[in-house]
Amino acid sequence: MSARHISRGVALQTLFGLEALDWDTTKVEGLLNNNEELLEGGDRAYTKLLLDVVLAKKPEIDTIMSKAAPDWPLEKIATMDRNILRIGLSELLFDNILGVPPKVAINESIELAKEYGSENSSKFVNGVLGSVYAEMGAPRKDEGNKHKVVDHSPLKKEELAGAVVYAHHDNDIYLALVHDVFGHWTLSKGRVEVDESPEDTAIREVKEEMDLDIKIKDVLGDNEYIANDPNEGRKSKKVTYFLGESEFNDIRLGSSSGLDDARWFKLKDVVNLNIYKDILHIVTIAVTKLAEGVK
Repeated sequence: MSARHISRGVALQTLFGLEALDWDTTKVEGLLNNNEELLEGGDRAYTKLLLDVVLAKKPEIDTIMSKAAPDWPLEKIATMDRNILRIGLSELLFDNILGVPPKVAINESIELAKEYGSENSSKFVNGVLGSVYAEMGAPRKDEGNKHKVVDHSPLKKEELAGAVVYAHHDNDIYLALVHDVFGHWTLSKGRVEVDESPEDTAIREVKEEMDLDIKIKDVLGDNEYIANDPNEGRKSKKVTYFLGESEFNDIRLGSSSGLDDARWFKLKDVVNLNIYKDILHIVTIAVTKLAEGVK
């Protein structure tokens, strides 16, 4: 058994105890000392670091957990499973701090579920972390190609389409953006289905995600990135973006996985938003066209 695996088990039992103590973080050291024998052969420094990350990021982690398991309210998830997921999500989402590869984070959490959870825990944990891992194609695309389209021929390719949605209102131009559980404002997009044109996909996705009807006005360009799929592994995704005009109607967020908000923003305010780097050039093209007047 690896030192890191032992450390995760001690961190899990510490989190379990902390939750019973209503998250009184002054009790962390005492709980760790109670598990001193278990920590023999483990990595105490990593246990501490892991606990620090889980406790510091707990609100964000719990939000993502809720979004990834919408049929299971947080309080309905078994306490042990809940804390296994907190460990797994910490290692999955904050690998820049913890240094754990995504597949190792998932596999280790599954092993914790087999050791400490119920009969169905490992399957549940795998499903939740797999769902988040699939969504991580979005945040991780910032780390890769710097907007350059490269040859991903060995990878399975997937075609998507999306839109920059705009509307005129009170002498201002507004953009409609969606917000994901990773804290970024982004563009509506989805997979191009069989016998569906990219334009039709963009129209459908905007309707499903924001309940807005758009008319395609222009093509903005393509974006290509690598995403992780829990079942199929790495794949190349190519998104064609369009400029779509809508009436300035109320936005109603749909049930798309990974999204938690959608709003209108004045054109001048978009520059201050947390937007994925790899779509900034698409948004910039759209803003330039709108400022010049779309023909």
